[in-house]
Order: sequence, then C-alpha cells, then structure tokens
Amino acid sequence: MRLTVHVHPGSKSPGVGGSYDGKLVVRVRERAVDGSATNAVAASLAAAFSVTQRSVVCIRGAISRTKTFDIEGDEATLGATLAKLLQ
Repeated sequence: MRLTVHVHPGSKSPGVGGSYDGKLVVRVRERAVDGSATNAVAASLAAAFSVTQRSVVCIRGAISRTKTFDIEGDEATLGATLAKLLQ
C-alpha cells in the first residue's frame, strides 16, 4: 500500500490518526534533524499498521512534512486500519 502522510515533528503528544488535507497525520517527538523524524514516522506507522519496520519504506519526501511510504502487508487489513486511523 502506498500512503502519503503529514508529519508533525517535535510533537508533545506523539501518535497516528486524523487527517490533514486528506493525508494521515503522524505526530512524533523527534525533531526534523538528520532523518530522525522520518525514522520515527516509519516506526510509528509500523506499530499502527501492525507490521515490521522493514515493511515500511519512505519513498518520497524524506526532508518534507509530507512523506510517501510504501507499506507491505495484506491490502485488506491495511485498508481497514487506514480507514479507522483517518476518522
């Protein structure tokens, strides 16, 4: 599944959920320095979608607040999880 997310680095309340301009919102504590926020987003997505971190790969936007990830897994399960997270 290809997923575009909107990232809030340096957040006091990290988590995955909600939408911003049609994109899933991911809040992480890490600041946007040397890719640490991108790595934290990948870890958060892996936990939210119940997949391994190796299954989540950033393919676009490594230095942007809008990032695109490929997530490997069962499409039906990933789609159902995404629908719940976007609410």
